[in-house]
Amino acid sequence: MAVKVAFAAVAVMLLATWHLAAAAPLTAPAFLWAPENYGLDEAKEAVHYQTISPASLAKSVLDEGGWSKLVCSREGSHKNVDIAVVFLGSKLQSSDMSKDKQVDPSLADTLKVSFARSEFSMAFPYVAMADDDKLESSLLSGFVENCDSDFQGNHITYTDTCTVSGEYLKKHQNMDSIHDLVMSRMGRNPGGKTDLIVFCNGGFKDLDNAKSEGELLSELVAVLKKSGAKYTVLYASQPYGLVEKTSNLPITRYLAEKTNTSTEPGLGGCDGECAVKSSLLEGVFVGLVMLIILISGFCCMMGIDTPSRFEAPRD
Repeated sequence: MAVKVAFAAVAVMLLATWHLAAAAPLTAPAFLWAPENYGLDEAKEAVHYQTISPASLAKSVLDEGGWSKLVCSREGSHKNVDIAVVFLGSKLQSSDMSKDKQVDPSLADTLKVSFARSEFSMAFPYVAMADDDKLESSLLSGFVENCDSDFQGNHITYTDTCTVSGEYLKKHQNMDSIHDLVMSRMGRNPGGKTDLIVFCNGGFKDLDNAKSEGELLSELVAVLKKSGAKYTVLYASQPYGLVEKTSNLPITRYLAEKTNTSTEPGLGGCDGECAVKSSLLEGVFVGLVMLIILISGFCCMMGIDTPSRFEAPRD
């Protein structure tokens, strides 16, 4: 009876642990890069392993990524970048970056190449997403809050799939419209303001399904390169209907090795945070096993029934 009770208690503990893991928020990666370091920061392939919210991502991009010098309309701020792009996708979650087979291979390849070949780059592997709020709204709200109301004076345009509205809101309906904007601003940028382009999930309403998210990102980067503009890109993803757990693989090392060699990179490494978590998990399982053995031993000892008296030996 006591053994059954012990096993039931262990089962309840494991079930509670599983429910806690299942209730963990869905996370997706975000990447920030610029082909050249336009005085943004000294970061090169910096990775922030903490799980953060979209609002915290916006604050990190402004403060650590140097975008406060670009998108905040503060007097005396020096604008070194012509175009800043916020590309919002829906294909990637955190665990996808460690897989050999990608949902959108062209997207993964574009991100890896852009990340590895840029002079300035930052990665945020774990951005917690909420189903009840659009990512573009969360990021833009974070920009407005952390710019101290100096964000509204910027020249901001959107693709027509963005869920934003306004009387004088400029929306792009195709890639040619973005190309025309970039070319029109080159050399004629009043006040040195940086143009912010918000490229929302799906790209354009009239776009057929033939182009994947990776192809759209690749085409957008090609347009910026061809124009000769100084640009920086923030990619963020808000996946839908995905419940896979996050991965603790070192994203920056994986991105660099995958693009620089044709052989399989060593993905078995584990950083400090990973080692601590794995040690704690091992300790939990060892503790459960020892507890089961201890309870079983006590139950076996209690089940030993010895007589209270013995017969006298016969001569």
